Amino acid sequence: MKKYLITGASGFVAYHFLVFLDSLNEECDVLGIDINIPDDFEDYSFPSLKLHFAKINLLDYSALETELVSFSPTHILHLAAFSSVAKSWDTPIDSFINNTNIFLNIAEIIRKNKIKCRLLSVGSSEEYGNVPEDVIPIKETIPLNPVSPYAVARVSQELLSQCYVASFGLDIILTRSFNHIGPRQKEVFVIPSFIRQILEKINTGQSGNIKLSTGDVSIIRDFLDVRDVVQAYHTLLEKGISGELYNVCSGKGKSIREIIGILSELLNVTIEIEIDKNKIRPGDNKIIIGDNSKIKKLTGWEPKININSSLYDIISYWKNILKIT
Repeated sequence: MKKYLITGASGFVAYHFLVFLDSLNEECDVLGIDINIPDDFEDYSFPSLKLHFAKINLLDYSALETELVSFSPTHILHLAAFSSVAKSWDTPIDSFINNTNIFLNIAEIIRKNKIKCRLLSVGSSEEYGNVPEDVIPIKETIPLNPVSPYAVARVSQELLSQCYVASFGLDIILTRSFNHIGPRQKEVFVIPSFIRQILEKINTGQSGNIKLSTGDVSIIRDFLDVRDVVQAYHTLLEKGISGELYNVCSGKGKSIREIIGILSELLNVTIEIEIDKNKIRPGDNKIIIGDNSKIKKLTGWEPKININSSLYDIISYWKNILKIT
């Protein structure tokens, strides 16, 4: 029986990974580790999964070692992270420690205890930094140029992964994952933040122009639905080549202004953009669009959910949260 250990198990991506695993109708053991137990854990219903959670601070090496050795996973999906670029500017020390030392703890425990497992090390497109337009879409082979504390930490995690593969033979597959969106994503991220702002104003009876506070709306991102992301992660855990790195992306770009335009159409409102200079991050990457040909060629994976469908489902999710009919 496969045994999956998922770090960051109370988070957005982990939930959708559990949904996908359960949909395969293959019985497996799952241990979720996080500093918090999901608020709605009692409502989880995954008949194919033998699921349990352990509340652990992943910086606590001893506690983490006890759980890993006891559970002895066959697969580890490492999702635990401070994943907000904006927050990494406010708390750079916490961002770096969490996104680097946690991974180092996991890798060292696997090495020291000779745990035979496959580990997916999830990185970020932010590692590429600002790139010239002539290298768009971005391939895995271009030089890295991280421009935020978060991105630097992700590069460090990646380099540690490569060290443990080369020096100790650990079975690690690496990703650089581009912006993913979907239901259950926290409003600290740009799209759920926009949707919540708009829905709350509609709910208060605003019917004219709805003012939306934003940062730089000209930046272009490669948005991928989280349900496509978790399928990519599962596919890489099954078929990825140890030590290799894969972009997980849609291969298409949308500006924040275009996203707001789609939201305007889906919600049938006129949106007036108000730029808040405090929301503009230093050195923000202007355009990030990935090339996903490597993962496609190896595994056959490709995105299935388009941006309009993703946004529609996120709107439905927040309407339910805000109890808006």
